[in-house]
Amino acid sequence: MSTSKSSLGALTLGAIGVVYGDIGTSVLYTLKEVFGSGHVPFTPANVYGVLSIVFWTLTVIVSLKYVTLVLRADNHGEGGLVAMLALASQSVKDKAPALRKWMLLIGIFGACLFYGDGVITPAITVLSAVEGLDVVSPLFRRAVIPLTLLILFVLFWVQKRGTGGIGRFVGPIMVLWFIAIALLGIYHIAGHPEILAALSPHHALRFIWQHPGITFIILGAVVLCVTGGEALYADMGHFGRKPIRVAWFSIVMPCLTLNYFGQGALLLDNPDAVKNPFFMLAPEWLTLPLVGLATMAAVIASQALISGAFSVTKQVIQLGYLPRLQIRHTSTRDTGQIYMPFVNWSLFVAIVLAVVMFRSSSNLAAAYGIAVTLDMTITTVLTFFVIRYGWGYPLALGLAATGFFLVVDLAFFSSNLLKLVDGGWFPIFIGGAVFVLMTTWKDGRERLNQSLRESSIDLPSLLESLFVSPPQRVRGTAVFMAAEPGIVPNALMHNLKHNKVLHEQNLFVTVRYFEVPWIGMEQRLAIEPLGHDCWQVIVRYGFKNDVNLPRALGMASGRGIVLNPMTTSYFLSRDIVTPTLGKGMALWREKLFAQMHHSATGAAEFLSLPSNAVVELGSKVEI
Repeated sequence: MSTSKSSLGALTLGAIGVVYGDIGTSVLYTLKEVFGSGHVPFTPANVYGVLSIVFWTLTVIVSLKYVTLVLRADNHGEGGLVAMLALASQSVKDKAPALRKWMLLIGIFGACLFYGDGVITPAITVLSAVEGLDVVSPLFRRAVIPLTLLILFVLFWVQKRGTGGIGRFVGPIMVLWFIAIALLGIYHIAGHPEILAALSPHHALRFIWQHPGITFIILGAVVLCVTGGEALYADMGHFGRKPIRVAWFSIVMPCLTLNYFGQGALLLDNPDAVKNPFFMLAPEWLTLPLVGLATMAAVIASQALISGAFSVTKQVIQLGYLPRLQIRHTSTRDTGQIYMPFVNWSLFVAIVLAVVMFRSSSNLAAAYGIAVTLDMTITTVLTFFVIRYGWGYPLALGLAATGFFLVVDLAFFSSNLLKLVDGGWFPIFIGGAVFVLMTTWKDGRERLNQSLRESSIDLPSLLESLFVSPPQRVRGTAVFMAAEPGIVPNALMHNLKHNKVLHEQNLFVTVRYFEVPWIGMEQRLAIEPLGHDCWQVIVRYGFKNDVNLPRALGMASGRGIVLNPMTTSYFLSRDIVTPTLGKGMALWREKLFAQMHHSATGAAEFLSLPSNAVVELGSKVEI
């Protein structure tokens, strides 16, 4: 019992550090943007109304929607939009195939928006923390942008070294952050305890009733209070449902509420504090240490998002929506700790562009919201299909469970559309560009495989004719990689043509990825004997499994196959894609696919093949 409590405590501490970094630092800018927009007339009644709206936004979207409902929709213990998409698409696979196609497109678009959100969130979080220096002294104002860029550069530069060493400090630092913001809030609430009356929803309802137009406009700023809400679901596989819930209800939600209400009490006492209510909560002597703590919290929040970008990209690659990219494991103990150089530096360049273009957290707040509210809406829609088709609940119950949340999500999304021209286009542009890349790669791969199938030879038929007058057999095992089972790999044809030999053992291997997070070792291999010491092997992986082909094939040793790593060679086909006019996709998409295919990391590296045992044979393929 004590071990289980200790494990829960450790996981809860970890969840506070990783899961709640973004939402924990949202206190830096939310009320500043709501009141700083100039849309809300500054009166005590309006302060109560706005605080009530913020509190009930946290309650409805985070406490009820994500923590209570969405966390139930786990895919074999995993969460996140990709896991939800896989779960929802599997739910309707046999019942509505046409709907599944559209659902996959919408879900993948949601995953693409993650990258847009991933650019804005670190930029606004770190910039907001560093802007606290302006409260210390206006002389620091010119240093805000350079210091922000320096912090971001160091953060992205250290990614290649891995973050396991600092991981143990993340939870305690964020607990310190939450305690600090709660104490700051309590200090000011003590001077105006009546502010706690804003917990009542009637203040929010009265504000909405009296100012419907203003309410609609400020929802675009209020949504900042749920920054990183998706992380609760995305990180479920790392920490589990219970620690995430315990962390939210025992630490995060109470501390956020106390700080927001403390800011409200400060504004009642000193309306001029609206220029930066968070940092003005602290006495002058404490402002500089608070800036330091806020910067550490912002870096931790950004780190969680960067790690999330690596994880999502790896999953999307294994689902077949992006080409292979270089993946480096930064920890020998934790295989989930990975580093992807291309993703890392692409994200850094986009974030630097955002900081330089927008130059302040207030301007970045105008860019934030559209991507995340659209993601929230997509999550709600996918949750409905999981409830209705995955869990088999009646239609009325599915609509009742998700209908209210859909209305709330659409209200926030509609409000954020008002910010489209002011900067909302930026994350949408990034998400749209990634969506074009993903759909082009997916369609291109399908056409490439179709082209290979049309020109392919049936493998059993070739082997049957080949052994009528067999070629010379040489010692060792040849592993021929094939995109589709049952067809002759180009590498085999080239090997027979140029080397005129066949190995003692020949494995024709196809790697398949499935729409489930994990596939266990007992289901990893499917082996079919083809005679003459030849076998057809299908290797199965989930989208979160780490791919290591030699390790997987090692499991075949007890099934009639004798594998010696020293005498095993891997033969790969390196297809050179040639775009052709008038066939398949638009020519510009074919050229884009050809370039992506050319730039993809080699299959040998992605499959963890030993570099001294790989033979690559090329061929041209028209699409």
